[in-house]
Amino acid sequence: MELRTVPGVRWRLSLFLLVICVILLTDATMEKKKAKRIGKDVRDMTDADLEHLLDQWEEDDEPLEPDELPEHLRPQPKIDLSKMDLSSPDNLLKMSKKGKSIMMFVDVNPQLSENEADSILRIWQSSLQNNHIIAERYPIDQKRAIFMFRDGAQAVDAKNYLIEQPECSHVTLEGQNYVGKHASKEVKDKLEKMKPKGTVEKTEL
Repeated sequence: MELRTVPGVRWRLSLFLLVICVILLTDATMEKKKAKRIGKDVRDMTDADLEHLLDQWEEDDEPLEPDELPEHLRPQPKIDLSKMDLSSPDNLLKMSKKGKSIMMFVDVNPQLSENEADSILRIWQSSLQNNHIIAERYPIDQKRAIFMFRDGAQAVDAKNYLIEQPECSHVTLEGQNYVGKHASKEVKDKLEKMKPKGTVEKTEL
């Protein structure tokens, strides 16, 4: 007995086979493109091949904004030296540390209690932030903390603010001690003894 295919069924079967062929051809084309780009089957790739592949993918990515790059890859800011007062140590420090992370050690007066010291350090941090100076605070002792600045230029302004505070003993920035304006004679004498011989006293005006 001879089987005959109904015309509608034959049409659907032809369409189904056509779709299958298109899918197979598309997969084959994609595999060829991958092979051409990678050079070999992914399953046969070594660690070096995978690293090279990762580099190729990164090349295709859009470049990051300067502020999204790691600090060591950020472009250095352009500074017009003709507009800078190079006679001021603060200006030189701002210029050299602009856009770079920097930390400053902050010590409160020894006479304060532990709770008073913690409270005043928090207040100082908030006051700086209210003046658009962003600092992260990391307590390292009962009466001492590190203030971390993402923009080193802001650390100079923060230093000038802190040494004016009655509760400030001293701050240390880039290896240089700055005594608080209201620090006790005992603190001043102690810091004076810590100074290396032959250094010149930096006086805050």
